[in-house]
Parts: sequence; structure tokens; C-alpha cells
Amino acid sequence: MITAGIVGSAGYTAGELIRILLHHPHVSISGIQSTSHAGQPVTAVHDDLIGESDLTFSMDVPADSEVLFLCRGHGRSREFLNSTDINPNSRIVDLSQDFRVDAHPEREFIYGLPEVNEPAIRQANNIANPGCFATAIELGLVPLAKNGLISGEVQITGITGSTGAGQQPRETTHFSWRDNNLSVYKPFTHQHLREIRHLLTALQPEFDQAINFVPVRGDFPRGIFSVTYLKSELSETEARELYQDYYAEAPFTHIADDNPGLKQVINTNKCLLYLEKHDDNLMILSMIDNLLKGASGQAVQNMNLMFGLSETAGLQLKASAF
Repeated sequence: MITAGIVGSAGYTAGELIRILLHHPHVSISGIQSTSHAGQPVTAVHDDLIGESDLTFSMDVPADSEVLFLCRGHGRSREFLNSTDINPNSRIVDLSQDFRVDAHPEREFIYGLPEVNEPAIRQANNIANPGCFATAIELGLVPLAKNGLISGEVQITGITGSTGAGQQPRETTHFSWRDNNLSVYKPFTHQHLREIRHLLTALQPEFDQAINFVPVRGDFPRGIFSVTYLKSELSETEARELYQDYYAEAPFTHIADDNPGLKQVINTNKCLLYLEKHDDNLMILSMIDNLLKGASGQAVQNMNLMFGLSETAGLQLKASAF
């Protein structure tokens, strides 16, 4: 069994991670660190786990873990690694944005998008788990970039559920504000743009066009639905064949035959893509569960690869039709 520790365990992504690992056939949770809830049972915070876990939060970092998942806020993973003695044999999967583009002085972090970096992830000791919006958008563009086919500006609108803003209540996350409401935030400046451009230019070095991204707060708790369009000389048939070939061996990324809905991916580690051609515009729909393929599910997918397990181990999660 792989011993797994979790650092910073009170948020939504940590709750999902605990739920997955509790039922993972090859993992034993060695400790769950939380400074704000030390001494309390995990179910005091993640009450959906009542009857599934008798674990308690600890102040101490689980030092004997073969893999550490860092679920701390952005900027705090770097701080944690710089101030904490970590077992040098412990592998790390970081769910913050700290090392997606920027390097750590002592540890090499591999960008953990398995559909692009699977061979490197299998050899890695440290993984920078991608952002949720970044995952959805990148998976919609990677086959084009890999083949040098992004030739102009990219237009994106993405809608995210309220869990994407974290567990701490804010003005724009509480129910009475969010319900039956939509709003734009961080237009053209969202923090995930940096890692999206970093990946696309790594795959297609000559790409230097604008990525115009408008994020939208949705009136639902979980999921990301992104609509991307760009000029393309490919026919719809050619585009579908390109994407089907690229993702043929990807267990979680699928090309839908019919225009899909967000509920088809909720509570799963899937990404669904759908392509349509309108005149010279190629439209790409991409949808994921922001807490799973956009965070904790992908983190476990990366762990599976790092330890030579089946990529899908512990992640056979089912979507609901309702």
C-alpha cells in the first residue's frame, strides 16, 4: 500500500481528495494535517465522510508518507516547502499554482497534465497539479498546438461553479448572491492564463497570439464549462479525427458525438470535448468537474502514474443524470 499524507485539509479539494483516497485500492492515508482543525475528527469539516472515516486532523506533517498532497492556498506551498523538513524520499503532488510555471530551487516540478506529460510524470518526484480552468481549456487546445495548428487569436468563455472559489465564504459565493445569477470576473487577466500560455508555447513555440479569456461565475456548485473558438482551416471531420487520434489512449478525455451537457462530467474525472465548425471558426466545448479532473481527481491520476499503477485506479467515479 502507498502511504499518503495530506497537508492543508479543510477545503473542498482536500475533502474530495480524502474521499477518493479512502476508497483507493492501493492507498493508506498516513495523516491529515490542518492547523485550523487539529484534534478534530475529519468528519467535523467534511461531514459527507460520516460513516466512512474515523481519521482526525493533526498539527503534524505526516513525515512517513510516500506521497504528500499539498492542498494549501496559492503561495503557501512554496512557503511550506521552504520552512518544513520533508522526508527526501517523499514524493509531492502540489495542488496550488506555485510551481506550475515557476521553479523551486531544490525540487523539479513536472506539470501534471497526463494527456501531455505522461512519460515525465511516470518518472517524476514532484508534480505541479494544473489549475481547473487551465485543465479544461488546455485539453480543448492541446491537439491543435501539438500539431502547430493555432494560427490566430483564441477566444474563450468559461463558466465555473461556486466551489471553484474555495470553502471560505465571500460576497460572491454565498447562496443568496450566487443563485439565479451570473457575473464576469477577472476578464482577460485570470491567473490560469499564465500556465495556459506556458503550455501552449511549449507545444507550439511559434504561437504568439492573444488568448482572450472571459471567466464567468455560474449559479451551480461544481463544474467548468468552457467555450473556445478560433480560426481554423480544418474541416469538422478533420478536427474530430485529429482529436480522436490524439486522445485515443487517454482514459478520461473523450470526444462527444453529440453536444454534451455539464452534468455528464460531474462527480467524475472525465473531460468531455465537442467540436463544431461554423464557417472558418472551429468551436471547442470542454467540460470537467472542477474538484476532480480540475483538482483532486487529477492529483490522484498523477499519483497513480508516479507509482506505476493503473492510471484509473480509484477513479472509476460515475456521473449522475440528475
